[in-house]
Amino acid sequence: MAVDKTTAYWNPYLETLPRENLADLQLKKFRRIVRWAYERSKFHRALYDKAGLAPDDIRTFDDVRRVPKIEKAMMLPIQRKDPFPYGDALCVPLDEITEFRQTSGTTGQPVYQPDTWQDWEWWSECWATLLWAQGYRPHDRVFLPFGYNIFVAYWAGHYASEKIGCETVPGGVLDTQSRILKMRELRATAMMATPTYVLGMADTARSKLSLDPSKDLQIRRITCAGEPGALVPATKARMQDAWGAKVFDHAGATEIGAWGFECEHQPGGLHVNEAMFLAEVEDPDTGEPVSEPGRMGKLVITAFDRIAQPCIRFDSKDMVEISYERCSCGRTYRLFKGGVRGRADDITKVKGVLLAPSAIEDVVRSIKGLSDEYEVIVDKRGDTDHILLRVECTPEAAGDMTTIREQLKTELRLKTNLGYEIEFRPYQTLPRYDVKARRFKDLRKK
Repeated sequence: MAVDKTTAYWNPYLETLPRENLADLQLKKFRRIVRWAYERSKFHRALYDKAGLAPDDIRTFDDVRRVPKIEKAMMLPIQRKDPFPYGDALCVPLDEITEFRQTSGTTGQPVYQPDTWQDWEWWSECWATLLWAQGYRPHDRVFLPFGYNIFVAYWAGHYASEKIGCETVPGGVLDTQSRILKMRELRATAMMATPTYVLGMADTARSKLSLDPSKDLQIRRITCAGEPGALVPATKARMQDAWGAKVFDHAGATEIGAWGFECEHQPGGLHVNEAMFLAEVEDPDTGEPVSEPGRMGKLVITAFDRIAQPCIRFDSKDMVEISYERCSCGRTYRLFKGGVRGRADDITKVKGVLLAPSAIEDVVRSIKGLSDEYEVIVDKRGDTDHILLRVECTPEAAGDMTTIREQLKTELRLKTNLGYEIEFRPYQTLPRYDVKARRFKDLRKK
């Protein structure tokens, strides 16, 4: 396919579709995928029959909420049954499956995800939309420093990079130092990684190779995914300063697809790819719709065009906030302000106050003299909630611990309205992560 390098949009028609036309398209696609699943999946038919729902019952957006939600825990009992290993949710013959992936397992037992060739083309199209929106063009040389494992990670990003015409370099089994040296050797201009690994690579470049990524490498754009961070202001600033590059966020999941992206205009949130997905936001306690701005809710999402194992009203557990502001990029897609703020499982009440781990991250990484790593442990001291924050000072700031401690306590009180016990650990002794980090631990839940 010839690529039009002059347009700001990968699909100008869909990305600028008037809202009323977009709503018509979404309802049509939603009804189609529900009918597809009902007619071909024993799992979905049983679920919808139990709810007393038939595909023809869905006529308006009000009817969408009648469709039962699905969550990861519901998929576990049916997988590995016939047809092995996917079970009753499979909607196509097994010999049409061309791609296997599974969830990373960070929240429990992995879920298997089958895709047809058509599904995989859809994945690539979603990613092509987001990469183009972030300024990737055929002249870019894109380096992918990840392990090409059985979870989806940046697989679709790789194929979308090729699809839009970029030269695409797999980092594969190279270790971190080798990846950095290869990026320098090839003069790579872009890369994709988790925020944790982006910061970790910069630290390795400085400490192990005596390289300054912002000066000695030519990376000018970075796409992040896999964890919150690229839209946490202090974390974004650290990454951009370290690499001298523009850093963009993206949101998706193995079971869902690549549903959200930050564009070049960086409006402070994520566009929802509404031509490909229906995103609903609901109160995590009551399940009622959340439509007013300024209030967070849980994302329930439908992928319209994924056919092997449909994703229909999937409870993502991601916490988001709707914004009705229009982005200056001209896209008509809605925005989620601040991107994904965290998971419903992690955003929790401490001493009666709602605490989002991303708020702690923003404070820690805004303070000069602290390393990129930290650890938060919430537990009980008697009948009282207690928060322990472990941090590291950089070697240059080791003599300023008293000042940094007071600054941390003040900023945390202002940003989260809570008090913390601060514990300093020796530099580079806190856990380091290559992919998804788990820095927040709530021991009260055990």
